Amino acid sequence: MILSMTAFASHKLTQDTISANCEIRGCNSKTLDISLKIPSGYQPLEEKVKAVLSGQITRGRLDVFIQISDASATAGAFEIDEAKAKAYYNALNDIIRVFSLNDTVSLGMLAGCSGVIKPSEAEKDMDATWDVVQACIHVALGRLIDMRTQEGNYLARDIRERLDIMEKQLGVIEQQCDPLETIQSRLLQRIQQITRGVVEIDPARLAQEAAFLADRGDISEEIVRARSHILQFRNLMDAPEPAGRKLNFLLQEMQREINTMGSKAENPAISYQVVDIKTGIEKIREQVQNIE
Repeated sequence: MILSMTAFASHKLTQDTISANCEIRGCNSKTLDISLKIPSGYQPLEEKVKAVLSGQITRGRLDVFIQISDASATAGAFEIDEAKAKAYYNALNDIIRVFSLNDTVSLGMLAGCSGVIKPSEAEKDMDATWDVVQACIHVALGRLIDMRTQEGNYLARDIRERLDIMEKQLGVIEQQCDPLETIQSRLLQRIQQITRGVVEIDPARLAQEAAFLADRGDISEEIVRARSHILQFRNLMDAPEPAGRKLNFLLQEMQREINTMGSKAENPAISYQVVDIKTGIEKIREQVQNIE
């Protein structure tokens, strides 16, 4: 299955007095890396959120932003800081005394002092909050997976086209491999150029050396293995489980076989095809880096 690691999704949900807003941004990573930001006081929900995400995403970096508000916990919920109010009261009386002011400390003075009246920390209903947050995450996560799937389809289409080209290029290489007679003729020409025809050439020894060169330059096994890797690559792309790591490994194996072909082949036409295939492998490698 081809799933892109790059995607974005969000969802907002309100149930009764609790509202949750979830945003998820995905990008490339070799492993699953979850960065979660959640409001203060709701840290007990962090592990549950990560468990939901890791249950459906296996690879990639996820930047998750969750906002939570509970109307029942904030409406009219205020309290006074008695210690701070007393400290302000005493300080204000000291000012009146030191400067001999004809005044008294009033309620308005104390109410205007910072921190004397503050929102109360009402006890949060974590179970009810989690129900809303969990439902919100599931919707956002579903949208994220849909986008990853859509982007993955684009990647898969491009990769399949490049694999088709590589298979055709392997066919061209196979056709351009020199037969034994050609190798023997080329070897004879070289020997004659070096010796200028003054040395008599033993036909049996010539055939033996030509056979040795043909065996050393034989790339039929590399072609077979390269085709096998391409077939396995296609099967992994069609498999239900994420295959990014395996695809990357197969590309390394393909690269090894193509490099061997290039080092063995003496035919310039084959060398040109090898360069083109290596370019195609690099293009596929760029795409695979974005696959889960």
